[in-house]
Amino acid sequence: MSRNPDVDRWLEAYDNPMKPVVAAIRELVLAHDARIDEAIKWQAPTFIYKGNIASFFPKAKKHASLMFHKGAEIPGDFSNLSGDGKEARTFKVMDLEDLDEKAGELKAVFTAWCAMRDG
Repeated sequence: MSRNPDVDRWLEAYDNPMKPVVAAIRELVLAHDARIDEAIKWQAPTFIYKGNIASFFPKAKKHASLMFHKGAEIPGDFSNLSGDGKEARTFKVMDLEDLDEKAGELKAVFTAWCAMRDG
């Protein structure tokens, strides 16, 4: 698992009721696939593999929100990847129990991204 110290510092300073959920998503994603890296971009943790995959929306207080920058391009049918814009899609997690229920799908989205980028 590749943990970026900049993201560690960001998370330590993150004052939001969704902090435990954001931290749990981070751990889930980084443990899922060693190809995925992280950085702070746009003042938020961003997952990266051959391009920007998804960034947290840090101002959300009722759910943790991951914005997949090119989510419309990710192949597959993911019921929790929502939005109808030209490129971006959002994956929302309400709490830790919701993350447990959605973990398989969230990991599948990241797997699909990596497979797509590997061509």
